[in-house]
Parts: sequence; structure tokens; C-alpha cells
Amino acid sequence: MPNANKRIIFLIDMQSFYASVEKVANPELRNQPIVVAGDPERRSGVILAACPIAKTYGVVTAEALWQAQQKCRQLVVVRPRMEMYIRISTQITQIFEAFTDKVEPYSIDEQFLDVTGSVHLFGDPIQMAKQIRCRVWLETGINCRVGIAENKVLAKMACDNFAKKREEGIFWLKREELSDTLWKLPIEKMFGVGSRMKRHFHRMGIYRIGQLADLRPAVLIRHWGVNGEVLWRTAHGLDDSPVSLNVYDTQKGIGHHMTLPRDYHTAAEIKVVLLELCEEVCRRARSKERMGSVLSVGCRGADLAAGTGFGRQMKLAEQTNDVMTLYEAACRLFDRHWQETPVRSIGVSLEQLVPDNVVQLNLFTDNHKSRLLAHAMDDIRARYGPDAILRAASLLSAGQAKERARKIGGHYK
Repeated sequence: MPNANKRIIFLIDMQSFYASVEKVANPELRNQPIVVAGDPERRSGVILAACPIAKTYGVVTAEALWQAQQKCRQLVVVRPRMEMYIRISTQITQIFEAFTDKVEPYSIDEQFLDVTGSVHLFGDPIQMAKQIRCRVWLETGINCRVGIAENKVLAKMACDNFAKKREEGIFWLKREELSDTLWKLPIEKMFGVGSRMKRHFHRMGIYRIGQLADLRPAVLIRHWGVNGEVLWRTAHGLDDSPVSLNVYDTQKGIGHHMTLPRDYHTAAEIKVVLLELCEEVCRRARSKERMGSVLSVGCRGADLAAGTGFGRQMKLAEQTNDVMTLYEAACRLFDRHWQETPVRSIGVSLEQLVPDNVVQLNLFTDNHKSRLLAHAMDDIRARYGPDAILRAASLLSAGQAKERARKIGGHYK
């Protein structure tokens, strides 16, 4: 039984979520290797999810579709249906809420649960995890895995490194047993360590999580500042963050990024997309009653190997959620830093958000009229769809607004 003074946190992950949903919806696919992938003709042919059968051929998430098809010739490719995935994810959240009122979505297929106050109603943590897995399977047909620990970071590592590799799909990672479990794993298995950080650690002679845990915090702080202490705490399984129901209520920034269907070569066609991105960012800012004072623009070049592109930000003269104000500033950033190389993707974000109910008056421009017009356009789009009213530039061949209106999160509904 758990220590009465410790929290009991679950991280529950849906196995191959998109692919699993598709197999439930199409039983004839149950025994076939399937992947959910974007449209290769629009350069979004990337594997979003691969079922366990496809993974036995070496197919992995995030690789190019053509690479996966070379590994498995009989691969079945299914285009994503995001509305259905969101609906099933919401259904799963409601199942979790029958076990605890503290549920925090981490992604569309992962959620944290704090079951400290309710675990006694279902036996011990292992028995509770079994009941949750059973109910999710019976109601959705999806297999889930459960990492159990005393905090969120340990629960995440319990799920990723242990529960996913066990037939029962459950693992309880205890801090007092880290030397026999987590510390034996390669350093890249630790939460927060990506490929670049892995290379840094290897240059320092650190190959296992246990070696990192043996270091003094000061050594890591000297290399990475505050993040060095975070890495040390993660290695020791220390995390005080709560499972929060309103974790996304206080956004620090609002951004939108787009991978283009082809390489864009001219400033004119790139600025069409730049305007559409500013439109979407400002619409979302207004919907949250926020405006921002820092603009970021990022471009990635078509030549990934050469690493062309840029990412820059600027402080605006005043807080805004006005499209043309943001667009004019974005064009200045773009003109200043673009090296006239082909562009593969582009993004815009608005940061340092504040409530939009207090506005600096301007003697020379009628901001009130432009705000009324923007909200009127928002109302039309909310009622009749995102492409019900468009700027004329979006009707040009470079425009992507009409195509994006058919999608959720960059994928078809």
C-alpha cells in the first residue's frame, strides 16, 4: 500500500491512439499493419500513428510516409480524422472523471490523474489502474497503459519506459527503488532529454540516468542554469507540480505555424500566408480576450540539411490583437531577415499577453472602429465557418485559408 503522505499520480497513455481508433471504426483493418498519415501530395505525408503490427516492421511515428512504405509494402495508409479523435479523447476523459475529479490532459492521447483521494475506493493503485484499463477497453476498444508514481514526472517516465513494455500495461515507479529501475536506463530515456541534450551528456561521459543523479546540482547549474537543476531533480524523481484542471487557462503566447504545400520562392506569395497566419493568431487572441506586445516570426528553409531560415522577435509599439498592425510588423521582420531562399514552413506568434479590456487611446487612428470590424468578422466565421469570409489575398494561388478551413490542427477533420 502507498505511503499515506505521498500523492498517487497516474499518467495514462492510449496505445497508438489514432491507429487504434481507426481499427475500432474499421474492424476489417484489425489484423493489418496500418498507419495514420497526412496527405503526401501536400507535403504532410508524415506518420502520425502506427499500429503495433506496423511497428514490428520498423515503422515509427514522425518518419516520412515513403520511408514507412519501403519498410512494409502491405502498409495500409489512413488519412487522419481529427474530429473523431477529439471526440474519443473527450469520452476517455469522462471515463477517468468517474475515478477522480483531478484529471489533466497532457496531450490528445495522454492524461494525468491524481487519485490520492479516491484510490481507497478501488483497492490499491494497481487494482485501480486495472479497472480503468478495463473500462476504457470495454467502452472504446482502445488499449491504454498506466504509469504510477508519487508525482507527474515519475509517472510519465514509468509509463514511457516500463508500462509500455509490459503485457499488463501497468508499472509503479517508486522513488526508493530508482537505483534498480530508472537509474539503469540510458540518459535519453529521461524526461526532458532530447537528441541534442543526449550528445551534451555523452561528451561529459554521462550515458545512464544514474550517472546524472550522482552529479552535484552545481555542476549542472553551471552548464544549463536553472534548467540544470530541473534535470537533476528529474533524475531524482522530484516534482512538486500539481495535477491541474486549468493548466491551459493562462497562456503565455498564441502562435500558428504552417507547413506549405510547396516551396514558396517569392516575398509576395510568402506574405499571403503571413497575412493568413496573423489573421488566425489575432482571431484566437480576441477569442481569449487577450492582446500581446511581442511578435515572433519564424521561417524554415526548403533545404533542411543547410538549415536555412530564421526565427526573430520584436517588441511592438503597443499591445495589440489587430491583424493589420501585426501583419505590418511581421512584414518588417520578414523583410529584414529573409535571405531570399525558398521557404518550406512559416509561423507567427504573439506573446506577453495581457487582457484586452484596457486599451491605449490613439489620437491618430480609430482603433475602436477596427476592433468592431474584427469582432464582426469573428462572429461570421464562428457562425458559418472559418472560410465564410476571407481576405482577397487568400484567393490567390499562394493562399491556404480555404484549405486550412477543412482541417483541425493541420489535419483533415
